[in-house]
Formats: sequence, C-alpha cells, structure tokens
Amino acid sequence: MRAFALALLPALASAQEMATPRPLSVVEEPVLRLGDVFENAGPKAGQAIGAAPAPGRRLVLDASQLSAMARAHGLSWRPLSAHERAVVERPGRAIPREEIDAALRTDLSRLGLNPASELDLGPLLPPVVPPAALAQVSAENTVLDAATGRFSATLVVLAEGMPTARMRLSGRAVPTRSAVVATRRIGLGEVVGAGDARLVRLRAERVRPGTAERLDEVLGQRLRRPMAAEMPFAAADLAAPTLVEKNAAVTVVLEAPGLSLSVQGRALDSAPRGAVVPVMNLASRSVMEGEVVGPGRVRVLMGSTPTVAASAR
Repeated sequence: MRAFALALLPALASAQEMATPRPLSVVEEPVLRLGDVFENAGPKAGQAIGAAPAPGRRLVLDASQLSAMARAHGLSWRPLSAHERAVVERPGRAIPREEIDAALRTDLSRLGLNPASELDLGPLLPPVVPPAALAQVSAENTVLDAATGRFSATLVVLAEGMPTARMRLSGRAVPTRSAVVATRRIGLGEVVGAGDARLVRLRAERVRPGTAERLDEVLGQRLRRPMAAEMPFAAADLAAPTLVEKNAAVTVVLEAPGLSLSVQGRALDSAPRGAVVPVMNLASRSVMEGEVVGPGRVRVLMGSTPTVAASAR
C-alpha cells in the first residue's frame, strides 16, 4: 500500500503543476506572454505570444483558443468544458478633453478660429494611453469652414508602450459671449457681493438680451428676484440697493452756500442712493423731498418748500 502511494506522488505533483488558464490577468506591457494567460507555465512563462490588448481594452480567449495556444507552446492542458475562458485586461487612462481641445485649437487658430469660440465635438470617446505614459497630443490635416464654423481634423496621440493612435474628429466652433452668473443661490432683496458672481463665457445662442456682461454691472446691486446658482444675471433682475427704508429714522442734512445743518427725520418711503424720497422733519412735522446721499442720510437744499403738512399725511 505504501509503495502504491509513493508511486502516485509524482503524478500528484505533476497535476498540481499542470498549466491552467488564468480567469483574469492584468498586464502592463504591450507584449502578451504565455504566463499572462496560463498559470504554472514553467520556463515558458516569459515567452511572448502576441500583442497585449490596447490600453483600456480587454482580450477574451475562449476554450478553443486556449487549447490551440497550449498545443502550440507545448503545455499539457485541455479544456474541461467549452465554457472555459481567460480574460486579459490592460489598464489605461483617457486623454483629458482639455488636452484634445488645446491640440485642436493650436491647429485651428492658424486657420482663423476665434479664440473665444467653444469647440463642440459632440459625443466623444477619447483615446486611451498607458496609465504612467506621457502622451503627446497634436492635430493634423485640419480643415475649417469659416462661414459655418464646422471643422475636421485628425487627432494624433504618441505615448510610450503603444503604437501611434490616430482618430478623425469633426465638430463645430460655436460663438460665445461674456455673461455674469451667480456662484450660489441668492435671495430676493440681497445685495450681490464680490463672491456671489463670476464672469464666464456662454454660447451666444443661450445669452438672452439684457444679460449682464461685466461684473461692475452686478456687484453692489440688489436682487429683484431670487437667483439660482450658475444662473445669468439680467439687468431687469437688478436694482440699486436701498439706503433708506420706509418709516426708518434718517438724518436730514439741510444745505445752503456756506451752511450745513442736520435734523432728525423719518423717511416716508424706501429709496436707493441718488433717488428723491419724502421725509418728515420730526421737529416741525413738515414733509419735504430730499436726495438720498448715503445710508440713512437725506440731503435737502435750504429753502425747499414743504410738499405737505404732516397732519395731512
């Protein structure tokens, strides 16, 4: 019995070392080796058997392909079922859209592209390169129709560990306009601060008439309606901030050549800087109109005629 067991040991050891397909293998190199597909391939593991998948792609080998590969390289393996397979994956990183855009702009600018135009490439599946590779992206054979803005070009990608990739692209250069948009949700009546707005460029077709195109048109203004984040400001949405509130106490400054007097009053309406507002002199109870010159301050020229008696109001 012991002799029989000893006789089986070489066979068991051989079975344990028998080559078997790897269910999933991840490769970094552009060359596919036997050991990438089969475990326990022995001294032949480093033997090149073909090209690895392109970066970001996978290769699926079915039972018949694996069987033919094993026979061709002297591996004693046979599939146990027709469903056996091996998957080889190669990681990759997609070229950022910004790099593609920059490469196209470099070539299109020579053909008269407006630098402020937006490049519309539609749905784009970007080229993929090895994760650690330094990629060089350029464009060639570029054509631009100045009348319609339509263009076409061949994108060229050079990266270590892969053959040169070429991709034909087409798209449209879309005119844009400056617009000021909200950086956050802003409530009705709030005054727009420096951190509440930013200048962007939007497609000209999406910019409505009256949209603010400069920050100085918006900053310091009061909102006439709520604004959502990223919503463009329109002139109709803005008003000068209220410096005097209705029924609030104000300082009434009476001015004449070489003379200035201050009295306490009450504003009878709300108004922004520069607007004319009726105010009541609390001492005389008379009502006169004055110009808002600052927060809680109204200037009245000496000799101004009261508009109405306080009792009449």
